[in-house]
Amino acid sequence: MVHRPQRQQHPGLLQNCSNISVFERPALSIRWSATTPRHCRRLNTIAEAKAQRAVVILPGLGNNSNDYKAVGEALESRGLHVQCAAVTRPDWLRNAAGLRQIEYWTGTLEPRPTVDWYLNKVDDAVKAAKQATDGPITVLAHSAGGWLSRVYLLGYGTEQIDRLVTLGSPHQAPPKDLKLVDQTRGILTWVTDNVPGNFHKEVGYATVAGKWLKGAKLRGSGGSLAQKLVGLGYQQVCGDAEVWGDGITPVPAAHLAGAEQLTLEGVYHSPLGGGTDRPWYGSPEIIDQWIRVVYEKELDTKYQVEVGDMVAPQN
Repeated sequence: MVHRPQRQQHPGLLQNCSNISVFERPALSIRWSATTPRHCRRLNTIAEAKAQRAVVILPGLGNNSNDYKAVGEALESRGLHVQCAAVTRPDWLRNAAGLRQIEYWTGTLEPRPTVDWYLNKVDDAVKAAKQATDGPITVLAHSAGGWLSRVYLLGYGTEQIDRLVTLGSPHQAPPKDLKLVDQTRGILTWVTDNVPGNFHKEVGYATVAGKWLKGAKLRGSGGSLAQKLVGLGYQQVCGDAEVWGDGITPVPAAHLAGAEQLTLEGVYHSPLGGGTDRPWYGSPEIIDQWIRVVYEKELDTKYQVEVGDMVAPQN
């Protein structure tokens, strides 16, 4: 009898590959073709992806990695490698560590070490992307992930990262002359002062804002109740209640000087509370409106992508 050696399986490969999610593997670079049947998806080797652009997704406040599944799939369908920082909803409770610092109560809190837990997760995702490909990396950040990404680039460097795209991120601290309370207890003020605008000139910045609802002053006869409520939030962020915004972030606060600025009509802030009648940045019909700024057209002939000049934010 002839004994045939058994084929050795990859040590980290599960028999049922279809159960592996791109959003549940922060330390691995497992990818598959979207056109391959689920029961026979195969792992791509790192060598096959060496020239590939990677996209690292940064979740927003209160969100977890799975909230960005549709975004990740849209990017992967265009041949991009996707990593998402492995953030869970309970993770955000770690920010409460700032309560132990006197700076929290005086409104002068700095991002580190309070948000180091988040930055470490971002770094894990960036390292995994670098292992998978030696191509350029786009950081795609939603909501608070936007200003957190600016802290990350300042502290961890920009090696291999050549693009930063933010979705509905509150980038600007409240105007100091209005004496408003910084809702981040000073962190956003620190970021505004220390990492202003397109701070890293080797990185291409693009900021995306949504016009879902225009705010209204709390006191006054104009505006609906919903407009008054969002206006109250807009007022605390940018000092003006009567501006457009995505329901959470007002348009004037969502853009950075020196960045390409896109303001999209009818876009809500978050997947939490979003739906078919309230599309958010990650809804399929909205993704196609901003995805061009994530990568360069040379990487994909099907989707013609050109990053344009800075435009003024719309009120």
